[in-house]
Amino acid sequence: MADKDSGEKKLGVGSKTLSLKPRIETGVVRQSFSHGRSKQVVVEKKTKRRVAGEPAPVVEAAPAPAAKEAPKAAPAKAPAKSPRGGVVLRTLTDDEQSARASALADAKVREEEERRVAEAEAARRNTKEYKEQQERDAAEARRKAEEERHRADEEAKAKAEREAKKRFGDGEAKSATVTPLRPGRAVAAEADEDDGPRQVRRGPGGVLRPAAAPKTTHKPGPAKERGRLTISTALNADDVRERSIASFRRRTQRLKGHASNEPKEKLIREVTIPEAITIQELANRMAERAVDVIRLLMKQGQMVKITDVIDADTAQLIAEEMGHTVKRVAASDVEEGLFDVADDHAADTTPRAPVVTVMGHVDHGKTSLLDALRHANVVSGEAGGITQHIGAYQVTSPESGKKITFIDTPGHAAFTAMRARGAKVTDIVILVVAADDGVMPQTIEAINHAKAAKVPMIVAINKIDKPDAKPERVRTELLQHEVQVESFGGDVVDVEVSAKNKTNLDKLLEMIALQADLLELKTNPDRPAEGTVIEAKLDRGRGPVATVLVQRGTLKIGDIIVAGAEMGRVRALINDQGEAVEEAGPSVPVEVLGFNGPPEAGDRLAVVDSEARAREVTSYRAHQKREKLSASTGMRGSLEQMMSQLKTTGRKDFPLIVKADVQGSLEAILGSLEKLGTDEVAARVLHAGVGGISESDVTLAEGFNAAIIGFSVRANKEAAATAKRNGIEIRYYNIIYDLVDDVKKAMSGLLAPTLRETMLGNAQILEVFNISKVGKIAGCRVTDGTVERGANVRLIRDNVVVHEGKLSTLKRFKDEVKEVQSGQECGMAFENYQDMRVGDVIECYRVETIQRSL
Repeated sequence: MADKDSGEKKLGVGSKTLSLKPRIETGVVRQSFSHGRSKQVVVEKKTKRRVAGEPAPVVEAAPAPAAKEAPKAAPAKAPAKSPRGGVVLRTLTDDEQSARASALADAKVREEEERRVAEAEAARRNTKEYKEQQERDAAEARRKAEEERHRADEEAKAKAEREAKKRFGDGEAKSATVTPLRPGRAVAAEADEDDGPRQVRRGPGGVLRPAAAPKTTHKPGPAKERGRLTISTALNADDVRERSIASFRRRTQRLKGHASNEPKEKLIREVTIPEAITIQELANRMAERAVDVIRLLMKQGQMVKITDVIDADTAQLIAEEMGHTVKRVAASDVEEGLFDVADDHAADTTPRAPVVTVMGHVDHGKTSLLDALRHANVVSGEAGGITQHIGAYQVTSPESGKKITFIDTPGHAAFTAMRARGAKVTDIVILVVAADDGVMPQTIEAINHAKAAKVPMIVAINKIDKPDAKPERVRTELLQHEVQVESFGGDVVDVEVSAKNKTNLDKLLEMIALQADLLELKTNPDRPAEGTVIEAKLDRGRGPVATVLVQRGTLKIGDIIVAGAEMGRVRALINDQGEAVEEAGPSVPVEVLGFNGPPEAGDRLAVVDSEARAREVTSYRAHQKREKLSASTGMRGSLEQMMSQLKTTGRKDFPLIVKADVQGSLEAILGSLEKLGTDEVAARVLHAGVGGISESDVTLAEGFNAAIIGFSVRANKEAAATAKRNGIEIRYYNIIYDLVDDVKKAMSGLLAPTLRETMLGNAQILEVFNISKVGKIAGCRVTDGTVERGANVRLIRDNVVVHEGKLSTLKRFKDEVKEVQSGQECGMAFENYQDMRVGDVIECYRVETIQRSL
């Protein structure tokens, strides 16, 4: 058994077994270098290991395809023999069989690939030969055509010579020969130099007079070769290169163009002209040369360049003078079709919820009344218990089940713009008046807003649960402002309610529903949405957030929206309960996320078709906003202009940076600060925005030495550290009254103080003493009042003030005294003044500095 195993391991006769050692043949080669240097290098040659009994590979000079077919005819292996002379038969394993099958498959794939490559190469070679044959045939055809033309020209030339001989004789034949136009030939043949002088027949007598030969202007030399350089012409370089057919055609067209002086028909175009246009752009739109446009302007006395901008009127005159029609457009045309578009299906309208705005004086219970209707408690979360933001809520009436949209407005004087916005978007106004307080200034303002908006009004007399409530007094005071309630024979509905005890709230909702039914509020919900931005803010986690009241159509997630100078795509819609919704129909207030920046409160919102249209509208509005800001505030002036303005007006600026939580509060703060300004001092707002205080705000404040005011916002950690390090003051406020009062006090410090004189007394000089090392001392008697040391004095001589100064010395007898009473005598000396005479009167007074306030 051992002999059998050892025999299976041996592959040839003898005791030599298989080995993994590579067969390496070594040799030594000498390398020679420059300067007689040499080096011996050991070279190793590895040979392929062969199995015993396998013949050595034969290297043949055969082509590559034949060499690759060798694996097909591989010689069969000789059977291995055992040391004892027997033949050992071995069966192929599964792995060897699969390897052999995969090798055969690979060989077939390679053969197929080589065959495909050979066929592609043969096709490419045939195509190339076909193209070359076509080019040779075309060149031969061109050569034959050229020979035919040349032969025709020779015949025409001979014919012309024969005709010339018949007309003028042999002497003038060659000079009068004219050759026809053809490529590569001259228009007229030149006269030979050997010919005699040309005779010209002059006059009726037939007298012939010799004429001088024409002078040649061209320099003698070989003729210039013309024509297109192709492969055939390059190979036949000895042949004469003639003018190409294309060149001949161009020359013919050029000659025809110069010969025909007929003016071309002018194209009349409709030129669109904006408010301002450059000369180059105007010329391009008219398809005219800019030089002609500049020539017209120069005739009118304007020296302009091609890049200068002209106004629309001048551009219209130029276009009409050149025969074109003009279509004038304005930059504001981009807003056409954005709002108030008529519905395509006017009949597809459905009833919508009424929008009710609650207005009234501060602390008359507007928010408490809404809380009672909504079963909420908004008042507890407000700073100081007063509303400083505008809010929008939706309430379902318990009796009818219909929804009512309420808009809550602030009541105090600073938020006039918010009340005006609420009145613009509303259908019904509820005027809340406290029964114990009566009609107040903001109540009157709310009445005026309602009248301006031309909306119906419902008077809610609140706080009737108080012991000192007098509803009749409220009705009587409303008559002074042309508001006549139904109980007094008018048409204004009034309801006595109590938000605290929830009295008559159902009656108030019933009156609102009745008024809404009379208005017949309907709209089409299947059209693109339009609305109004009620409030806007910059949320740190969510970005710009706008509270929008949808007025027409339906606002959906994914819509491209435009509001003022900001655009965006709706990412999320959140209702007044804090729930995310997919869409918002008419009269529904929602928070919209997805704006690029916070829009202005009061801006109208619209849905547009594409982002390109949105960018066009917002870029125009941003440009208008910048121009308006620079024109109103003048903040873009240089430092020199600011200093000159300070010298001429004497007005001091109080620099401020204002950051607020929402756009409406910011608007109210800026309006209040603007009202604080006087002719001497004014608040100059360097930057106003919505959101927290950032490092850029602190850097700006440091450059202008300004104070930073944060209303319901805070500075981030980095901004607070930077402000503390640079000594920048940041003031935080939650109530607008405190903010306005502090700014007023700070601005009062910039006012120049008022100087007021207080008369102390008079003294008369009786004698003047001259004391060495001291100077002149006036001996005086106090006639009235008192004289104090260090007080201001005037020296009056003959009722004329000759000196104003201060007392340096006040003595009685030999002692320095603080003051001298009336009727007593004393000695006085002035600071830096010695010209005192007997009889002069000394007037003593005190100057008091009084600080002014706004």
